[in-house]
Amino acid sequence: MSRADLQYLTIARNIIDNGYYSNNRTGIPTYKLPHQFMQFDLQTEFPILCSKHVAFKTAIKEILWIWQKQSNDVRELQKMGCHVWDEWMREDGTIGKAYGYQIKKYHQLDKLIETLKTDPQNRRMIVSLWNIEDLPDMALQPCAYQTLWDVNNGKLNCMLVQRSADWGLGCPFNMVQYATLVYLIANVVGLKPGLFTHVINNAHIYENHVDIIKSQIKRLPEALKLPNPRLEINTYIKDFYKYTLDDINLVNYQDLGILKMQVAV
Repeated sequence: MSRADLQYLTIARNIIDNGYYSNNRTGIPTYKLPHQFMQFDLQTEFPILCSKHVAFKTAIKEILWIWQKQSNDVRELQKMGCHVWDEWMREDGTIGKAYGYQIKKYHQLDKLIETLKTDPQNRRMIVSLWNIEDLPDMALQPCAYQTLWDVNNGKLNCMLVQRSADWGLGCPFNMVQYATLVYLIANVVGLKPGLFTHVINNAHIYENHVDIIKSQIKRLPEALKLPNPRLEINTYIKDFYKYTLDDINLVNYQDLGILKMQVAV
């Protein structure tokens, strides 16, 4: 049974039924709810939706571009066959001082890994992409902007804090990406994946996505009958920078088909 679908679609229904209708910078109105969260025990489930197809490899390409390549160059992502940032690419081919740029600027990943290895009970293990002085020079200010890390009983826990989540398109990617990131970092520091908690300040559904998501909600009973997919990574790799796409595999993933939605820019 997919608890990811259950949590995600319960919130989706709540947004549609009780969300505040408002406009925003994109010009496409949304229904929104504040302060939503989901939590997954990565020892028992991998949080990818089965009620619709989620492009797993595309999601992983993006998260590796941000955290491993620590890049802001959209052209590098395009070479990997991933085009999720094309709409925000500037004339110089970048997204400005956003996302991977901030990890690289302050060596945040390296410091996190070193702290996890040498001082795992440290309560200051935070990676933040929200750099106030650089915000004006970002093509899109980060949505999933902060992770907080914790170690308990040999397991690595991660809380993802997201200021804004496009529930139809962005959130399913973010769930997959940061759950996978926990697996990858846990492996290189000698831990097991633990809890992944996803906190969203503004969870919204665009008006032109509502009918599509309603049809997805109707799929929930069938989605709950599908087996839980499993993430397998190459555990022999102990250097985060040496992971490749071939080292990260989703096993036994079954879904109920593609639901196309238009991205709001």
